[in-house]
Amino acid sequence: MTGKCGRRKERETDMAIESLASLMEACKEKDPFEAILEDDCLDRGVSRESSLRRMHALYASMRRSAAGYDPGLRSQSGLVGGDGAKMRAYVSAGKSVCGTYIGRVIALALEMGECNACMKCIVAAPTAGSCGVLPAVLLPYQEREGLDDSAMIRALYVAGAIGQAIAAKASIAGASGGCQAEIGTASAMGAAALCYLGGGDAQALCHAAAISIKSLLGLVCDPVAGLVEVPCVKRNAAGAMIAMSSADMALAGIRSAVPPDEVILAMRDVGNKMDVSLRETGLGGVAGTPFGLRMAEKMGLNRE
Repeated sequence: MTGKCGRRKERETDMAIESLASLMEACKEKDPFEAILEDDCLDRGVSRESSLRRMHALYASMRRSAAGYDPGLRSQSGLVGGDGAKMRAYVSAGKSVCGTYIGRVIALALEMGECNACMKCIVAAPTAGSCGVLPAVLLPYQEREGLDDSAMIRALYVAGAIGQAIAAKASIAGASGGCQAEIGTASAMGAAALCYLGGGDAQALCHAAAISIKSLLGLVCDPVAGLVEVPCVKRNAAGAMIAMSSADMALAGIRSAVPPDEVILAMRDVGNKMDVSLRETGLGGVAGTPFGLRMAEKMGLNRE
């Protein structure tokens, strides 16, 4: 997951795949995982074993982060922490509107977002603020389906290719494109990974990603007091839900009417048109509410 040998060496998590059309073309005669793995090896000049070892390490880190959740921790502002545990207790009590499985997904998304806000180790996927989506959709799915780690690693390559295509055509940074670029991209990555695990081909997984992006198009980045806490953590849960519904739609044969790459370009266009107050400055959206302004003042931050 990098740039070509001798090119973009400073960005070791990039892939050469720069569009979903190129991904679908590369997968016409190959399984998506094999095509993406081959691309990574050629692009970074590494062996198959080295590439797989790196991805296994990332997945192991993701699992450790989930296992290491501490419900007693609170974030710098005191606004974030413990909600994941509340969600798990609620689900365990059999009260969840969504049911046990989806309730667990929501709980894990919240927990990972809280881990990030509380400065614990997480896997940025694609960013720290959106770190909860992928583990939330993948770890419970693995357990429910009884899949081995090798299957999950293959899905992570698919997720990485989607993220790279979005980064190449638009942005994965809230400061550049709003939260649609972070949670939107994470949701697209999760949708594609789930679609692949469900037996979808390259076309299906690319359309799953497009459906996710469209569902989050225009989402602003408005962190209260400039901290990756509110509303960021709860948006991870929303992104996970959209990833799951998008994957199911694609697996059912539903396709995005707008071509996937055009959806990414629309995301870029929307991000470019967003006012600066809605792109990670902590000035607009919920950050600009009376509550948000009070929190900024409490944290000693001037948001005027």
